[in-house]
Amino acid sequence: MFIPFFLSLKAAKIPVTLREYLTMLEAMERQVVMYDVEGFYYLSRAALVKDERNLDRFDQVFSHVFKGLENISGEDGVETQEIPEEWLRRMAEKHLSEEEMQEIEALGGFDKLMETLKKRLEEQQKRHQGGNKWIGTAGTSPFGAYGYNPEGIRIGQKESRHRRAVKVWDKRVFKNLDDSVELGTRNIKVALKRLRRWARDGAAEEFDLSGTIRATAEHGYLDVITRPERRNAVKLLLFLDVGGSMDGYIKVVEELFSAARAEFKHLEYFYFHNCLYEGVWKDNNRRYGAQMATQDVLHKFGPDYKVIFVGDAAMSPYEIVYAGGAIEHWNEESGEVWLRRVTDQWSSTIWLNPVPEKGWNYTHSTDLIRQIFTNRMYPLTLTGIDAAMKELSR
Repeated sequence: MFIPFFLSLKAAKIPVTLREYLTMLEAMERQVVMYDVEGFYYLSRAALVKDERNLDRFDQVFSHVFKGLENISGEDGVETQEIPEEWLRRMAEKHLSEEEMQEIEALGGFDKLMETLKKRLEEQQKRHQGGNKWIGTAGTSPFGAYGYNPEGIRIGQKESRHRRAVKVWDKRVFKNLDDSVELGTRNIKVALKRLRRWARDGAAEEFDLSGTIRATAEHGYLDVITRPERRNAVKLLLFLDVGGSMDGYIKVVEELFSAARAEFKHLEYFYFHNCLYEGVWKDNNRRYGAQMATQDVLHKFGPDYKVIFVGDAAMSPYEIVYAGGAIEHWNEESGEVWLRRVTDQWSSTIWLNPVPEKGWNYTHSTDLIRQIFTNRMYPLTLTGIDAAMKELSR
């Protein structure tokens, strides 16, 4: 029964393995979930999906493969699917009281329930609220919305109240995690999570389960142990290009910056314009009067930092390769000299480019930057950020 599900996941390019599939089957064999479609959805998702970005595609596959396992109601009418009678009986035994079971038996079971629904749809001519017979709202009829019946069919209700007629996989609440959608702070956070190195620091505030069990066994009484929380210990330097042609990418760079500040405790950032020279700044309103010497940045931050440059790399080639090539001031040394000092100081250095990758070959300066960074330039997309984080994690 589940082999088509497994093959459909593979066809959708969700990286599910045979081992994970067998884990799901083992859980089913151990009756972790019994006769519960929604429970099976969560169980299979937990067993088969390893990456948050695949959650949306998983929901689509699940909806396609198991379409018909649960009642669906729409605003314009009712659709019913064949549900195994045994499932209904087992779910009733699990979730319903004896009185509720008697109500269903009195109505005549599932077949009678659907027959009565069809008849009442034909008879009813207007909206009904309350009561226990007509299809309406706030009642106890088996049909309608915002009411309650243990084997009810929901009609015209925006959301579930008792969670018994909702197909959560069709909500697709994870669709903005997919690689194909636009960037956003949440999406970028998901991509940045690849760059992690866990360490425990701070006060001992997190409950230590294994430590508590060990200490309790040793001392003969309950001995609660706490420990410092795990935090991302990666140290990150951001160099952000501002002004000029970068004005069109302000929104996406702001989202990247916001996501990075949320993900990395040890984060330092500096601004530059077009190419890196002898000075950088942290406040764009004071870019001319409060600059920090780039040489000081090189001396201040150790080689254990990861470095990300963000810029479109679009400028005159003279700004990179010649002294005096900067457009805002006279630079004694070329931008290339400063960029190579950075790559020499920090081996884990990459460049994120907001310009679509297909347009890089049309700008000579972009090619120069790529050579300086030994092709470690990545597009500012989810896929590009993902590849960049893998590079920095080496």
